[in-house]
Amino acid sequence: MALDLKMPILVVDDYQTMVRIIRNLLKQLGFEDVDDASDGTAALAKLKEKKYGLVISDWNMEPMTGYELLRHVRSDEALRVTPFIMVTAESKTENVIAAKKAGVNNYIVKPFNAQTLKAKIEAVCGS
Repeated sequence: MALDLKMPILVVDDYQTMVRIIRNLLKQLGFEDVDDASDGTAALAKLKEKKYGLVISDWNMEPMTGYELLRHVRSDEALRVTPFIMVTAESKTENVIAAKKAGVNNYIVKPFNAQTLKAKIEAVCGS
């Protein structure tokens, strides 16, 4: 199953170091079109301007969390089908369940490596 390495990806995290880490992992995997946003509000604005093939979002952000962003994306007719991977430092069962109910496609617990990220992206975006 081949991944579309030209697919635009939006990385959402309020921690710039994490954005850099994820961006570097995506580059290692061959993805070139990577944008980022510092919170859910900024991400929503970008999602309305450009069609992304995947959103990789942190859970814990202010003022809009990744969970709230996910709920906005799933309730928006134009964005509803956008693949969404949630990234978090907490592996709390109730968070995973809440994200699943809200329509997350996959879930990654920090820390993670390029192989883990690739497997999650393939699970979500592979044809």
